[in-house]
Amino acid sequence: MKTKHFIYTFLLVGLVVLIVYRINANNEAKSTAGPRSQGNATVSGMVLVPQNFAENLSLSGSLEANEQVELRSEISGVVEQINFKEGSKVSKGQVLFKVNDLELRAQLAKIRTAEKLAAENERRAQLLLEKEAISQQEYDLALANLQSARAESQLIAAQLAKATVKAPFSGTIGLRYISEGTYITPATSIANLVDLDALKLTFSIPEKYSSQVKIGSEISFTTSGSSEKHLAKIYAIEPGVDVATRSLKMRAVAKNSEGRLIPGTFANVNLPLAAVDDALMVPTESLIPIQNGKKIFVAEGGLAREVEVQTGARTENLVRVISGLKPGDTILTSGVMILKNGAPVKVELRQPVANSRS
Repeated sequence: MKTKHFIYTFLLVGLVVLIVYRINANNEAKSTAGPRSQGNATVSGMVLVPQNFAENLSLSGSLEANEQVELRSEISGVVEQINFKEGSKVSKGQVLFKVNDLELRAQLAKIRTAEKLAAENERRAQLLLEKEAISQQEYDLALANLQSARAESQLIAAQLAKATVKAPFSGTIGLRYISEGTYITPATSIANLVDLDALKLTFSIPEKYSSQVKIGSEISFTTSGSSEKHLAKIYAIEPGVDVATRSLKMRAVAKNSEGRLIPGTFANVNLPLAAVDDALMVPTESLIPIQNGKKIFVAEGGLAREVEVQTGARTENLVRVISGLKPGDTILTSGVMILKNGAPVKVELRQPVANSRS
C-alpha cells in the first residue's frame, strides 16, 4: 500500500516539474525570437527633400445667372398684348406685355379735367388776392385744391404706366405661364427673364486660406458631365467668415457668350494658391489616421518613431505636411500599419515621388 502511494506521488511530482520546464522554455523562446523577428522587419522608406509645389484647392460651387427676375405685373387686369416669344432674346426697355388700361385712361382724363378747373380757380384767386378782394385763407384753399388734383393725376398716370411691362435688362425669356386674355394679379407669374451673357460662380473656401485669395484672382472650373475647363475671375468676397462652417464665401464671374453654361449647374472649382518652394510632400500611404489627426513613422537609429503631423493640400498621390517633419527625415512608407513605436526596422530607401503639380 505504501509502495503504491509512493509511486503516485513520484509521478505527480514529475508531471509538475515537466510542466514548469515547458513554460520556462516557451518564455525563453519568445523573448529570444521577438527582438530577432522585429529586427528583421524590412520596410520601405524615403528621405524628405523640399519640393516646389503649386497648391490648388478643389472646391464645389454652383452657377447662377448674372441677372434673373420673375416677371410680374404691378396691377391687376386682363392681359391685352404679349410681345415676346418663349426662349427668345429681348433688349432692355422692350415692351413684353400689356394689361388692359381703358379704365385707368378714363380715370386719368377725368382727373385732368378737374386739374384744369382747379388751375383756373387758383389763377383767379391769385388775381383777387392781389386786389384784396379775397382773404389769404380763400386763396390757400384754391391752391390746395390744385395741388391735390395734380397729385391724383400723377397717381393715375403712374398706375397707367404700370399697365405696360418692359424688360428691365437684356436677356433671354423663359417659359410663358399666361395667354392673352388671362386675368392677372401682382401674384401671377408671367415668365422668367435671365441674363446668360455672363454667369456668377459662388463657392466657399476654408478660413485658413482666406488670406491667400484676393479680388481679381483667376480660377478654373468644370461642370457636371463635361471635362471642358472654363475660366472665371473673383469679383466679390464676403467680409466675414461663416462661424457655422468656418468658411469664407466668394463669387466669381465667367463669360458665357456661347451659351454653353447653364444657371443652377454644379461646378468643380480649381482655385490656385501661392506656390511653395520648400514643401515637404509624403505619399498618401505613409499617413496613418488617428483620433486627433494623422501620424507618420520616422526611422531614427534603426527604430521606428511615430510623429503626429499636420497636413495641407494634396495631389493624386502626395500630401503636403505642414508641421511635424523636417527636411532630411527618413519616413517609412510601407508596412506602417503593423509597426509599433520603438520597433526595430531595416529601411530600404527609394526615390521621392515627383510632384505632378509643381
